[in-house]
Amino acid sequence: MSELTNRIAVIYGAGGEIGGAIARAFAREKARLFLTGRRLAPVEAVAKDILSAGGVAEAAEVDALDEQAVDEHLQSVVAKAGRIDISFNAIGNSPTRYLGPSLVDMDLKQFSMPITSYTTSYFLTARLAARRMLPNKSGVIMTVTAPPARIGTPNGGYGPSQAAKEALTRYLSIELAPQGIRVVCLRSYGMPETETIREIFEIRAKKEGVTWEQFTGYLAGMTHPKRALTLAEMANAAVFVASDKASAMMATVNLSMGTMDG
Repeated sequence: MSELTNRIAVIYGAGGEIGGAIARAFAREKARLFLTGRRLAPVEAVAKDILSAGGVAEAAEVDALDEQAVDEHLQSVVAKAGRIDISFNAIGNSPTRYLGPSLVDMDLKQFSMPITSYTTSYFLTARLAARRMLPNKSGVIMTVTAPPARIGTPNGGYGPSQAAKEALTRYLSIELAPQGIRVVCLRSYGMPETETIREIFEIRAKKEGVTWEQFTGYLAGMTHPKRALTLAEMANAAVFVASDKASAMMATVNLSMGTMDG
């Protein structure tokens, strides 16, 4: 039997590279997927791929910052599938919105944008999923963070936003674990396959004149195997963490390829 057979999974940000990779990996493991995103077209494209491969997926336009929209969508999922087993928040923001001047020169709106966006969407999706999971005393709530949660890098409010998500994960975990619900964030490391990393490179290239080879070489050089994490590796880890085999895994799971010890 596959790892996630008959699991009911809701993925937010499913139209992005990370959300799409997780959706396809969950589908291969026989989960039933309800995919969402702020823009419907890319989510529908992922759902179409999954359906073409024999999986089960539905797409919906849901803004993960809109509490009513999230709540109504989860109500529809429970009405169709009977329960929610996995909630995965993979929403992202364009780095062009939060990278720029130094913190000393940055205005409050630019600094607070990623903090407000990431933490609000994670809080809403996690809280509303937990309410549906509590009656069954079972479920897994997941998200993705990054090493800037723990290390200082010049990225405005992004690092603080990821630290806040990891803190919220710990708080949710200690509250929900006794009720049979695991809460886990995957601390991944910069993946050159993603649009986020490409946008960060373009900002660095414009500012510092670095080439793509230099930029990706720097990312790889920070890891133990001297290569970057891949989307496939991250998605495979997500499958395992979402499965019953990872029942002891809670709070932050380190996928930083050795760049961080814990």
